[in-house]
Amino acid sequence: MANLGFVGLGVMGGQMVNRLLSKGHSVTGYNRTRSKAQWLIDKGMRWADSPRAVSAAADFTFSMVTNSAALGMVAEGPDGMLAALGKGKVLIDMSTVSPEFSRGLAAKVRQQDADMVDAPVSGSVTTLQQGMLSVMVGGRRETFERVKPLLEDIGPKVTYVGGNGVALSMKIAVNLSLAAQMLAFSEGVLLAEKSGIAREVAVDVLTHSAVASPMIQYRGPFVLQQPEEAWFDVNMMQKDMLLALELGRQLNVPLPTTAVTNEFLTAARGMGWEKQDFAVVFDVLARMSGVTK
Repeated sequence: MANLGFVGLGVMGGQMVNRLLSKGHSVTGYNRTRSKAQWLIDKGMRWADSPRAVSAAADFTFSMVTNSAALGMVAEGPDGMLAALGKGKVLIDMSTVSPEFSRGLAAKVRQQDADMVDAPVSGSVTTLQQGMLSVMVGGRRETFERVKPLLEDIGPKVTYVGGNGVALSMKIAVNLSLAAQMLAFSEGVLLAEKSGIAREVAVDVLTHSAVASPMIQYRGPFVLQQPEEAWFDVNMMQKDMLLALELGRQLNVPLPTTAVTNEFLTAARGMGWEKQDFAVVFDVLARMSGVTK
C-alpha cells in the first residue's frame, strides 16, 4: 500500500480519497475549508495544514483543484506543494487546466528532481462511486507505469496518451462534447414537448434510443429535476469550454458547436443559474421556446 497525499477535497477529490482509503492506502489531505474534509478525517485520512505539508508527507501527491489559477496557488510559494517535492516523489495532477500551464508546472517539478503527470478524469460522481471512472495520463512513460496501479484504484480505465499536457487536451476534447450533447438532447426534448408529447415520455424515449450516450443516460433526467448539488456546474463547464475554444484557436480547429453551446452557458449565468448543473442549458432553451415547467 502506498503513502499518498491529496490536495483539493471537493466533490470529486473527496470521493477519490474515500476510494483510496478503502483500498488500504495511507492518505494525507489538505483542503482550503477543513470542515468539508471532516468526513474523510473520520475515515482515517490524516489532515495537513498546507499543500506543502501534504507533499512533504507523501511519496505520491494528487491534486484536484478548480482551474489553472487555483493550481498555481496550491503548487507555488512557501506553503505550496513544490516546496516539499524531492527526488523520487511524483505529483499527479487531476485538475482540468490549460495544457500549457500544466507543462510549465511539470518543468518546475522536475527542477526539484521529482516528476509530474497530468491525469484528468472522465466521468461523474456516480461513475466514480461505482468504480467506473476513466483516467487519461500525460507524462513520461516510466512515471506512468509507477502511478498506474494507484490510478486503477480510482477507476478501472487508465490510458496513457502521451507527453505532459496531452491528457489535458484529450480531457478538453471530451468535455466540449458533453456540453454540446446536452444542448442537442435539450433540443430534442423540447421539440417533442411542443409537439404534444409529455416531457417525461420524451426523456424516457431519448435516454433509451440510439442517441443515449452514457452521459445522456445519467444526465438526461436532470431536465425533469436538477440534482440537489450540481455534479458539474455551469461555471466549471464554461471554464472547460473556454479552454477548448482557446486550444482550437491555437491549433486552427474550428469548434462551431462548442462556440454555440458556450453562449448558452453564458445565458445560464446571466439568468442566475451558474451554480446549477450544466444540464440547465435545457432551461435556457426552454425559456427561449416559451416553455415553462
